[in-house]
Amino acid sequence: MTNLLFRLMTATALSCALAPMVQAETAQVPSEQSEAAKPISQNVVLIADNVELVGTSTLRAHGNVEAVSGETRLQAREVIYDNETGEITLLGPIRITEGDSVSIVADSADLNADFQSGLIRSARLVLADQVQLAAQQLDRIGGRFNVLTKTTVSSCRICETGEAPLWQIRAKRVVHDQAERQIYFDEASFLIRDVPVFYFPHLRMPDPTLKRSKGFLFPNFRRTSLLGNGIKLPYFFPIGDDKDLTLTPYISTNTRTLEFRYRQAFENGGIELDGAISDDDLRPNETRGYLFADGLFQLERNYKLTFDIKAVSDDAYISDYDYSDLDRLNSNIRVERASRYENTSFGVYHFRSLRDDEDNDTLPTLVFQAETERRYFPTSIGGELRTRLEAHSHKRDSGLNGDDGRDVARTNASVEWLRNWTLATGLRLGVNGGLAFDAYKTDDDTTVSSFDSGFTPAAAINLRYPLVKRGSDGATYLLEPVAQVGWTGGSNLDVANDESTRAEFDEGNLLSLSRFPSHDRRERGLAAALGMNWSRVTSEGWEGHFTVGQVFRDQSQSDFSATSGLAGKTSDLLLAGQFNNQNGLVMSARGLLDSGGTLNKAAARLGWSNPSLMVDASYIWLARDPDEDRAERISEWTLDSSYRFSRHWTGLIDWRYDAVAGKSARAGIGMQYRNECVQVELSLSRRFSTSDTVQSSNTFGINVALLGFSVNSNDKSYSRTCG
Repeated sequence: MTNLLFRLMTATALSCALAPMVQAETAQVPSEQSEAAKPISQNVVLIADNVELVGTSTLRAHGNVEAVSGETRLQAREVIYDNETGEITLLGPIRITEGDSVSIVADSADLNADFQSGLIRSARLVLADQVQLAAQQLDRIGGRFNVLTKTTVSSCRICETGEAPLWQIRAKRVVHDQAERQIYFDEASFLIRDVPVFYFPHLRMPDPTLKRSKGFLFPNFRRTSLLGNGIKLPYFFPIGDDKDLTLTPYISTNTRTLEFRYRQAFENGGIELDGAISDDDLRPNETRGYLFADGLFQLERNYKLTFDIKAVSDDAYISDYDYSDLDRLNSNIRVERASRYENTSFGVYHFRSLRDDEDNDTLPTLVFQAETERRYFPTSIGGELRTRLEAHSHKRDSGLNGDDGRDVARTNASVEWLRNWTLATGLRLGVNGGLAFDAYKTDDDTTVSSFDSGFTPAAAINLRYPLVKRGSDGATYLLEPVAQVGWTGGSNLDVANDESTRAEFDEGNLLSLSRFPSHDRRERGLAAALGMNWSRVTSEGWEGHFTVGQVFRDQSQSDFSATSGLAGKTSDLLLAGQFNNQNGLVMSARGLLDSGGTLNKAAARLGWSNPSLMVDASYIWLARDPDEDRAERISEWTLDSSYRFSRHWTGLIDWRYDAVAGKSARAGIGMQYRNECVQVELSLSRRFSTSDTVQSSNTFGINVALLGFSVNSNDKSYSRTCG
């Protein structure tokens, strides 16, 4: 019974796939008699090699004849115009074009004086250079309707060999409404090659110039080990010009799901909501679902409102249905304004973990943040003055004492002055100094003070000596030694380390006075940083950059984790490089080496994009570090790639490999065939899981799209050629 039901659903879906819009509708076309009674409304400009007057009322033009009336242009071998009847006879071959979207090729035609109505014989109507409608006869009515009889429609290339196109629609009558940009079919049959597959008494489809039209989109066939055989049937509802709704029933062996997407544009922004509601056999008698909502609005005084909301019914839902790979959900609402002289933001954040080993009650799930930073350029002292004010709080749902229940509120303020000089030798000298104030209030943690505050003064001097030359190869080379000596005063506050547990050391903060990500921890004492930058840049697009650096202190910083590269008096050696060229190759890498030559952290990424190949590969290495809640080292490869190995065939691969466990975390392969009129994609993926919540699963998918109607297929590189 299940297999029979699935076959019936599949047949129904294939019927819907044949058109973005299937309706039992018939076009209402005005009669030619009513249109013929209308007077000529536009002048006609006629150009030809020879023009002669026959009798007193007939004008005959022949030889490279062209006639223009408004946006309509006509080309023919011979044109005969009868001034008494207002009729134009065209002898072919003839071509009639309207703008860039409509073209008619025919053997002969009889039209009225402004080309808006008439009869065209052995006609071929081409829409947007994509869809061809060939008919024995075309009646042109009112400049709006093209009525074709005994018509063959296809977006496939048709050669003179007589071979049938890959697919075609044959209909007794077809009406093309140029105003509504719709195509209506009566008694239509869908054929693959010359084999009839489906029959429709009436069929309506958008023409290829219409971007938004109500109706079915192309279905998606899926088979997963969790949900069984299934099909997705999206239906698109345009709601005016500013909003739309897409509803997608997803019916399979083990689920009944309704997916939805709502979009709306406003004068000052827009919103999008994506979600689904499911009743499945994985969790019987339980309604499951998710909602992702995001939006952006421009406010007065150059402020911008953004929101990104993520909600799920249970921890496994979005993974079971392959909606997302997220294992932590970050929802936020923010108001912000940014300019050259100011950066201000206000935000509310909510975090939810979907991981088995994390308890949301003991995580700081609710966060409030407000901050503003301003820049001033005082002429009396020169340089730049920066001020910063920040207020923050985070709260845990748990009422426990200590790490599992701590709630924190803080206020931070700072003022900093910076100035740079270029000396006569080319040496760049920079100085900066500032004062910061921190105040913390802590609840539900008796191991630290309930309130503490303090001031932190800081000063630094840095030197850069950029050496630039132009090589014999035409490239520009830069070698720049950098050095900094800085001092940070004050004392550590009696507050918990809630926000600075994951410090990063990279080329961006080599010359910073504090490399902690937040203010609950600050580097203190005397410190020096040394580094070297090297670059090579060519006019053809070749660029290479390399940085090496290290930090030295008079006292160790115990709050840095062992693998941060910043613990102890001497930091790890920072190595970082980037490269890209004109052929689309992009590479970047960064690593931290300790004094013994051991690699604590490393990351690398490679990207390559050209007309045939797309590669996005990355590697990450993180040593074991209990301070960062990492009981085992991490060594992981990811690869996302596609390769177009012929005109029509493209291979796809998606792979994530855990080198420590020695097995894949996710693997997927796919194959795509595309020509000018059809696209078929097959995909197979496997997700591996060790979680008690998320199960491993296999997914097989098939997508078929008929190009030319609702799908833009203007990429001529996929088009076949006639031999």
